[in-house]
Amino acid sequence: MTWALTPPMGWNSWDCYGTTVTEAEVLANARFMAERLLPHGWDTVVVDIDWSDPDARPHGYTQDADLVLDGNGYPQPAPGRFPSAAGGRGFADLAAQVHAMGLRFGVHVLRGIPRRAVAARLPVAGADSAPSGGPVTTADIADTSSTCAWNGHMYGLDHAHPAAQTWLDGLVAQLASWGVDLVKVDDMLAPFHADAVTAWSRAIERSGRQIVLSLSPGTALSTAHLPVLRAHAQMWRVCDDLWDRWEDVHANFARLARWAPFQQPGGWADADMLPLGRIGIRAERGEDRASRLTPDEQRTLLTLWVMARSPLMMGGDLPTSDAATVALLTTPAVGHVLRTATDGRELLREPADDGEVVVWSARCATGATRYVAVFWTGTGTRTQRLPLSGLVGDAAAVRGWTVRDLWSGDPLPPPEPTAEPGGRLTLDVPSHGVRWVALDPVGPDAPG
Repeated sequence: MTWALTPPMGWNSWDCYGTTVTEAEVLANARFMAERLLPHGWDTVVVDIDWSDPDARPHGYTQDADLVLDGNGYPQPAPGRFPSAAGGRGFADLAAQVHAMGLRFGVHVLRGIPRRAVAARLPVAGADSAPSGGPVTTADIADTSSTCAWNGHMYGLDHAHPAAQTWLDGLVAQLASWGVDLVKVDDMLAPFHADAVTAWSRAIERSGRQIVLSLSPGTALSTAHLPVLRAHAQMWRVCDDLWDRWEDVHANFARLARWAPFQQPGGWADADMLPLGRIGIRAERGEDRASRLTPDEQRTLLTLWVMARSPLMMGGDLPTSDAATVALLTTPAVGHVLRTATDGRELLREPADDGEVVVWSARCATGATRYVAVFWTGTGTRTQRLPLSGLVGDAAAVRGWTVRDLWSGDPLPPPEPTAEPGGRLTLDVPSHGVRWVALDPVGPDAPG
């Protein structure tokens, strides 16, 4: 795999605009990203679901939507929301503007084929003739028994029919011609549609363009699917939609502990978007609001995602989010650790009082630095004392270690001497919060 060598970082329109995002709003977020976030590794802008629905409404889906389709049944951007798409231009002009800012461009697509295309019985371009001698149509390649439980716009494709792959190849070729760099294909994993995953991977390969394939949602996704996921996709969700609720963040501790050992270049378990900053403007859930996660919960979310090397997709509207949110996203350690760490894993999870102490570690792939995150899921501030040997293993006894706070960048007191090898690290951890530190070995002969 030659792309997505590190977890992608970007912005997605879903948490703030739901199905209704406009071209102007996409460009406003792209400009903000290019000016403020690109130096820190954020480089992808994704238009989420229903961009072909001219009647998209806030807080839900339009039933029986009159999707904008071309003569092949391929979705086209609704020109009332995306003016540059007029005249059959698709997303080509918008993608070019995003690329000119030094960014990548992504779109959302639902699994299958639009029901409107099936009803119209459109000929499948490039397909062999049907046994009757007539053209194969979109009705012939649809699996009308395979539908999405939460969006009624599509039927599944009958992947046993060879023309289904032909139709999908044409759809992906169109995305490639527009300059799409990432495609988020929804309704793929719950239930798990291995045939659709394989077909999408094949179509992307045939397109001749390097397009990152992101799969969702990830409801109850099992690691038993890992061989298929690694062979055919670069990102796969491991949870359902995540919103600005502590219980959503807390539930991902267990999921990420399960998936983190399998993270590798070109294949990333995805803990979903970051519901930070200004969200809910015209989204599926809730009203226009600032994220309801507390500042400590927001740092917990970002730290856990980074230590587990999940892709980071900002969900809030960048130009109208508060300065504190932007400061979180541009904290140097966020992008640096995400791109350069390896071996991220949960070391410890222990019940204590009304919560749990959860400890994660990771190594810098290019040096001897160790990264440690100490989370506290209970109430009140907890003073947590941890033997250094429980964080860095036998290396604790070889050399001394300095300590840096990764959120503030400030140096912290070194581990206090104890009878334990390397001493002990003492940190005050806030409720639902985290202390995130770098441990740097002292001296040129420090352990790797």
